[in-house]
Amino acid sequence: MIRVVFFFIIVGALALGVAWLADRPGDVVITWQGMRAETSLMVTGVALLALTAVLILIWSIVRALARAPRAMARLRRDRRGVRAYEAISNGLIAVGAGDIGAARKLSAEVNRITPGAPLALLLAAQSAQLSGDREAAERAFRAMASRADTKALGLHGLFIEARRRDDLTSARAYAEEAARIAPSLGWAGRAVLEFRSSAGDWAGALDLLESHKSTLDKASYRRQRAVLLTARAIAAEDSDRDSAKASAVEAAKLAPSLVPAAALAGRLLAESGEVRKASRVVNKAWRLNPHPELAETYAGLRSGDSARDRLKRIEALAKKAPGEVEAALAIARAALDAREFAKARSALAPYVAAPTKRVALLMAELERAEGNDEGRAREWLARALNAAPDPAWTADGYVSARWLPVSPVTGRIDAFVWRVPLSGLPSAPAIELEPPAAAPVAFKPEVPPGRADPPLPPPPLESTASAPPVPPVVPRAEPKQPPVIPLVHAPDDPGPEAVEGLDAPGEPAAGGWRKLLG
Repeated sequence: MIRVVFFFIIVGALALGVAWLADRPGDVVITWQGMRAETSLMVTGVALLALTAVLILIWSIVRALARAPRAMARLRRDRRGVRAYEAISNGLIAVGAGDIGAARKLSAEVNRITPGAPLALLLAAQSAQLSGDREAAERAFRAMASRADTKALGLHGLFIEARRRDDLTSARAYAEEAARIAPSLGWAGRAVLEFRSSAGDWAGALDLLESHKSTLDKASYRRQRAVLLTARAIAAEDSDRDSAKASAVEAAKLAPSLVPAAALAGRLLAESGEVRKASRVVNKAWRLNPHPELAETYAGLRSGDSARDRLKRIEALAKKAPGEVEAALAIARAALDAREFAKARSALAPYVAAPTKRVALLMAELERAEGNDEGRAREWLARALNAAPDPAWTADGYVSARWLPVSPVTGRIDAFVWRVPLSGLPSAPAIELEPPAAAPVAFKPEVPPGRADPPLPPPPLESTASAPPVPPVVPRAEPKQPPVIPLVHAPDDPGPEAVEGLDAPGEPAAGGWRKLLG
């Protein structure tokens, strides 16, 4: 609206000026080189306007001619950019689809159109990873690391390639540099933290965790700090018990459910005479996570107590976690030490129907301590050999007799959990069984508790009547899905790799178990 008003104001002013000049006619006389030109004022004004328009037109033509080479170069560059964009887009799509040939072809086209461009380097690295050319991928990542705009991506790719070839020294150097130039990079902080923790540099790991505190949520920060403090306390337990006690107490405050921290803090506090504080720490951890190490620590808080006093203390602790198997086992252990055999048998009674190894061993010890038939004790020992396993400290399929702050398999921090070994691994995909064409077999085996597979059925009785043979049940595996490469973490994905030794090209597909493994 304001522009319209200004337009009308300007038009009105011009109209008033023209009317004013028309009301006041005059003559314009130009004398030059003995020539005299005389005309009216209006004609002179029109001539000046025409001359100005001609001069502007000439200047525009000259300027366009002068700028023509630059404009043509910019047009060619824009067209090349459009072609490069289309090639990069199609190349990334080909990488995601697993089309190695198309990915290589489009990567070569992008390098020809825009060599050295960031996305061209990324596509080259992805194509090389997809085809298994590690050297080409590393060259592309090195080129990225030499540029300021792609340095973090290049260091990430170099870190991944170094880990793949088990060059932990180079991998740590790349992660340290990435964490230094960009502290907000989560992968770099985690990698450096794992490297320092694996090397036992707990002070350096704690300093790094503090510097990356802003990138973690509060719960993760408290848990990781508690784990590192517990590890430092365990390492300093023999050399500096005061420092170990302070670290363990702080860890127990940060993560009350962390069993190693609570057990160590309770033990060190009890040794220094702070029995009441130690009892509070262990009680809090027991309520959140009943564990045999906590029960053992709680039973030994007072070194001068008798076995019956320890039994009373364990019974009081067990009431704070009713129905827990660890509470029953703790009572049974303390009752055996106090020679209260009736209490031990009563505590183990709910679990003798399907005993675990610890239950069976305690029952064998109970039978032997009571002086009963030695055969019953041996029977429980035999049952312990085939009993269900008890929980243990497990991380990435590795079972440890004691808690460790770092997984020895993957280097992850706080990887160990208290559970039955192999229970945390993903289960195998279900295999459909084709029903037999003949009549169903009348025999139906029962599955005993604790066993995954049913026993084989007994052989059929010989009969004089002829009956059609029952075809065997053939397992039918699900078809294997083609690999899908996520593009979110592009440098992490190595692409599909051939499985050596299974159905080589040109050979017929193997059947049976070989088909299932394939």
